[in-house]
Amino acid sequence: ENFAEAYGMGERGMFRTILDLILRPGHLILDYLRGRRASYFAPFKMYFLLAAVSLLVTHGLNITGHALHDDSENTTEEVKREHKSGKTTKTTNDFEENTPTMEQGITIDEDGVQRSFEKDYPEESRMYSIIYSVLEKIERFEEKYPSINILLLLMLISGNLFLFFRHSPNIPDLRYPELFISLVYIANMYTVYSIVFDFFSLTKLASLSIFLTIIPLKQMSGYSWWRTILKTVVAFTIMFVLLIVFIVLAVLGVRLFVEYHG
Repeated sequence: ENFAEAYGMGERGMFRTILDLILRPGHLILDYLRGRRASYFAPFKMYFLLAAVSLLVTHGLNITGHALHDDSENTTEEVKREHKSGKTTKTTNDFEENTPTMEQGITIDEDGVQRSFEKDYPEESRMYSIIYSVLEKIERFEEKYPSINILLLLMLISGNLFLFFRHSPNIPDLRYPELFISLVYIANMYTVYSIVFDFFSLTKLASLSIFLTIIPLKQMSGYSWWRTILKTVVAFTIMFVLLIVFIVLAVLGVRLFVEYHG
């Protein structure tokens, strides 16, 4: 009871908010932005609560009783079936063990001569080492803090969406903090659908539910369907282009750092 009270799970506003996120997400956001907030659950509080529930569902609290998005068990079952049928295949681990890679310090040129990557290409080896280290840290951060990772992604896309939705028919004077709160509610809507689909082990539907986020954007903005879709696609395209430019600049920066500082 104390846990439920601390997280607001016993409040009527929580169940109404979940119902409205499913049936009328864009209108819920409009009501919240217009000051009718007493009837709705706080967006950030709900975000972290739903993230915790989603984590439980994907790690075994579902109809199958097994963790989702884990291919290790499926791979083991495939190997067992292949052995029973008399087929012998080389696994990915066997291939990686017998194949020289840059991480192992060996590469093969066009003449078939083995060369030491670290000795013959010291700058490239150092550059790849730095990039691999950064990517590994990013991957660990994403695995350890998925909720914070999604919030950072929302901050990234919110800037582009703000440029296209700040003068919408329903909210002609939309401010950036209001748009960010709207995106948090939209993320909550997506999480609700994902929890339901993941609970019944419908992982593909859970992934496809990302496209449902166009509904609240259309309802809250007042644009037509095609105009909402066009603005959203352009905003995401700009975001991906900026990410590619950032990655290219980061790689060039690492290369220059290695050349001048070793």
